Amino acid sequence: MSYLRFEKALMTNLEYSLKKEFLRTNHLGAYASSTIVDCNTRKYHGLLAVPIPEFGQWNHVLLSSLDVSVIQHGARFNLGLHKYQGNNFSPLGHKYIREFCADDVPTTTYRVGGVLLKKELILQQDENRLLLRYTLVESSGGAVTLQFQPFLAFRSVREYTHENGVASRQYTPVDNGIKTCMYEGYPDLYMQFSKKNDFVYNPDWYRGVEYPKEQERGYATQEDLYVPGYFELQLRKGESVVFAAATVETKTTALKRLFEAEAEHVDLWDNYFHCLQSSAHQFHFVNGDDCYIRAGFPWFDCRARDEFIALPGLTLATHETDYFEACMKTASQGIRDFIKNKKKTIKLRELDSPDVFLWAIWAIQQYASHVGMDVTRKKYGNLVENIIDFILAGKHPNIEVCPNALLSSQGHDVAITWMNSSNAQGRPIVPRSGLIVEFNALWYNALMFALTLLQPLKSKAKKVALYEKTAIRCKAAFVDTFLNEHGYLYDHIDGDWVDWSVRPNMIFAVAFDFSPLDAVQKKNIVDICTRELLTPKGLRSLSPKSGGYNPLYVGPQHCRDYAYHNGPAWPWLEGFYLEACLKVYKRSRLSFVQRQMVGFEEEMTYHAIGTMPELFDANPPFSGRGCYAFAMNVAELLRINEIISKYSYS
Repeated sequence: MSYLRFEKALMTNLEYSLKKEFLRTNHLGAYASSTIVDCNTRKYHGLLAVPIPEFGQWNHVLLSSLDVSVIQHGARFNLGLHKYQGNNFSPLGHKYIREFCADDVPTTTYRVGGVLLKKELILQQDENRLLLRYTLVESSGGAVTLQFQPFLAFRSVREYTHENGVASRQYTPVDNGIKTCMYEGYPDLYMQFSKKNDFVYNPDWYRGVEYPKEQERGYATQEDLYVPGYFELQLRKGESVVFAAATVETKTTALKRLFEAEAEHVDLWDNYFHCLQSSAHQFHFVNGDDCYIRAGFPWFDCRARDEFIALPGLTLATHETDYFEACMKTASQGIRDFIKNKKKTIKLRELDSPDVFLWAIWAIQQYASHVGMDVTRKKYGNLVENIIDFILAGKHPNIEVCPNALLSSQGHDVAITWMNSSNAQGRPIVPRSGLIVEFNALWYNALMFALTLLQPLKSKAKKVALYEKTAIRCKAAFVDTFLNEHGYLYDHIDGDWVDWSVRPNMIFAVAFDFSPLDAVQKKNIVDICTRELLTPKGLRSLSPKSGGYNPLYVGPQHCRDYAYHNGPAWPWLEGFYLEACLKVYKRSRLSFVQRQMVGFEEEMTYHAIGTMPELFDANPPFSGRGCYAFAMNVAELLRINEIISKYSYS
């Protein structure tokens, strides 16, 4: 039985099927994404969205969609689907869909009378090339004519294109296809087939294409798409043809072999774990010799904090230590450049955030638990030592080591923590500044890990003594500063200001391997998080009992910004919560943790199928929101799954 399979009755119900999206990426940063009925509902959707470094960090949609029409006995049946203004859908091709299955290669099967047509989609991993294979499975009337209409956008995923006189209508014939480029500076788009076809030049703009997801998010909703004409060819029963859309020319005689070769290496999406594992691979991004973790799709790029938090789950938990090391090699160069005040040479953003280097040490700590301390010491010992020394020397521009060994950072003007939403003026909506609870939990954990890592080295005896002395002072100050009479931790303390809000950031002080808290204090924090923050989809970012609670991440941008970290639930936080539960309650909470994990499996068939969205509303029915594939969420589910396995078999 297929895992990600949707039958005709579901596909023809647009209220249901338009909410289901698919995503396929390659390691170069390109992606193909739409709904399972091939109706784009976001400006980010497109069959070929590629990075163009000359135009900035965002991807650009070149090929928005490809309408296919079946012509038999003089009748034409268009299998495409677009939404136009006024809630009009055309040409209603979804009614011909028999099923959609994405257990490996995303496959759509169409039934048009006596014709059964199968479409399979692959995004080539080492080239920005979309491959679509069409197979005529059945035909009661002999050969069938197919027409292919490409809808072109040539614009950033954050913008729209509209009918204009600047767009070039020129095209050049190439082997079994054409190449065209709408605007100067863009690469040519090559559209080619594996067999000879006729291209009929019939340029036109399709006006008023509408994206309802953007309307939900308070943005403009309409654009015009350019269609240069259509390709026409014939297929016999049992015959296949492969269509390629790419930024470089393709050898068309090799297209069928290329599709088959790529299909052999496609990830499996046929169960919950395989979906998480395959989704993990979608965040891998390779740029020359540098390797990264992309924070999410469709609108996030590579962010340092996200990478270090996600790295253990996306690599170590999937037994891909080599990719962890590749990413850390790139990130280490960025960290060393920052420490030495050199120009940044890598594409990892927000390295200057005060907690980022501490999350890097946490990631290395997870690596040590997989490969051992000796290997870790040899590979990353110097890096960990350099980070600790850099902070202790007071050289980080936004970290002050206080006399009691706690860390203080300034976050009034710019958001410096993971709670990083800002208003229209760029000011933090949740201005966390001064002594921040997770920064100091990270700091104590980093000191203790560095101490453990370097202790066997006689040459580091003085350094070990310094770290130990600092850690002892930090531990005492942490408890004295953050623990309040109600048994939970203040979120942050800024001078005389104390934030009493119950937020999830205190859970890190329990979840980390080295905690400044005793057993009773840990239990109290876990219990408070359970009572006030836990949902079936993650920990709330703010307790309903705290002022400013806003559980719904809906409406225009400013409304969502103010809700972002003031209520909605985040699955990656639950990863640390579940880890804390197991550390406090041991195996007695194992069944509870397993039940919590089960609640996430149903998300595999919602949103972007097979992956996890960014966040969820904090109140029932806990609807998924934000970007539809978020690296930290997938990572923590994988990491906790591994931890559960260790408890289950211990």
